Amino acid sequence: MTILLFKLNNVTLDEAEDIRELLNDQQLDYYETSAGRWGIGVAAIWLVNNHDINAARALIHAYQIERGEQIRHEHEDLKTQNQLESIFDRLKQHPLLFLLTLVMISLITALSLKPFFNLFTP
Repeated sequence: MTILLFKLNNVTLDEAEDIRELLNDQQLDYYETSAGRWGIGVAAIWLVNNHDINAARALIHAYQIERGEQIRHEHEDLKTQNQLESIFDRLKQHPLLFLLTLVMISLITALSLKPFFNLFTP
């Protein structure tokens, strides 16, 4: 009987590839499912053998701890070098996109509230 090991929703491609490589290195049998065309399925990695679940979860847990520490160190390095990108840096890079987003938010808000404003006018 197969068992769900690792969901792939909102997982970066490199992390998913690392998990696959880790399972292949340990010669654990697994298969993957996708979310499907409309995204309503379960994108995940499933173990074929139930008796491998403890070893596989321990491997993934150790990998995620190591990956978290690595990302925290990279973030700290960028912070000390003043290379972190702020929201204002992104706005400077794409001012037209920011304005278009602001206009769309305003338009959707106005259309959503229009029926309520009609209630107060005679």
